[in-house]
Amino acid sequence: MKTAPGPRLVCPRGVVPARFSFLCFRTAVPHTASNKIIVICGPTGVGKTGFAIGLAQKFGGEIVGADSMQIYRGMDIGTAKPTAAEQAAVVHHLVDVVDPGEEFDAAEYGRRAEKCVAALIADGRTPFVVGGTGLYIKALVYGLAEAAASDSQVHDRLAAELDRSGPPAMHQRLAQVDPQSARRIHPNDTFRILRALEVYHLTGRSLTAHHADHGFARARFDTLRIGLTLPRPELYARIDRRVDAMLAQGLVAEVRALLAKGIDPRLKSMQSLGYRHMTDYLQGRLEWDEAVRTLKRDHRRYAKRQMTWFGADGLVRWLRPDQLLEAVVLVEDFLTGNRPPRQISYSD
Repeated sequence: MKTAPGPRLVCPRGVVPARFSFLCFRTAVPHTASNKIIVICGPTGVGKTGFAIGLAQKFGGEIVGADSMQIYRGMDIGTAKPTAAEQAAVVHHLVDVVDPGEEFDAAEYGRRAEKCVAALIADGRTPFVVGGTGLYIKALVYGLAEAAASDSQVHDRLAAELDRSGPPAMHQRLAQVDPQSARRIHPNDTFRILRALEVYHLTGRSLTAHHADHGFARARFDTLRIGLTLPRPELYARIDRRVDAMLAQGLVAEVRALLAKGIDPRLKSMQSLGYRHMTDYLQGRLEWDEAVRTLKRDHRRYAKRQMTWFGADGLVRWLRPDQLLEAVVLVEDFLTGNRPPRQISYSD
């Protein structure tokens, strides 16, 4: 891709790894081709943020978050939200958009992200959709299946049963009527468990069946998908170090502050990784060592589920997080209309 003269771009210290500093000399001319987006996906802890910032700076793009937790205000450490310096280096969208108690789902994400991406394209900016929430990315690229609208009576009845029986029992009930959704939804994700059961009770059909009807075959955007991966032992070691860093940065204090504000620990936002574990510690249900152990274990399990999700997408081009040069070639070819002639594969 040819570049035009323009101001030099200065990378804030510590935002982009030094080996990527060649990208900071000058951004490429913003590409105005319609309907093209670049997705950077992969498991938690693999290094998507720094990688995406390097690419976005190179191509004059902006980042659209695709993380189901980074949308929440006041939940920064446990979500590994981009730092102030990182958000200053490249404009980020769909970060800090709702409070922890507000409802927000994949459908709402899809609506907001579609508007955001369309505005960026119209402005001649390249959208880089970055995150590890596969359903959010799918909602943007393909839209979601039309399922029944929520019914307050049915929802309240199921919520009352959840209070009586507990999450494991409700997850088991979901497994009986919609085993595929049960395998996809974590047993502690009560929000999605209740929604899947609600759809079944309202329509007599599983959420999986509704998704099958939709097909997700017609993309709304021309998409280059770049997935980041590492050998599993290396990824798991990085995850363990990341958890240690979160704790050192004050994750316990962050959770304590949320609880002090009256944030209900049963909320979808508070049932996520880190916040659930630290709440259990603060409320005496877990000893410290057990809270840390299960937090690291559950991060690793989450990463495995993410790899399963993205690994099922045959269009993802897999790279290591240190292969930014290869990613630059892929993005240049994609934006200029030259489809990459090779599938760069990486196996752990």
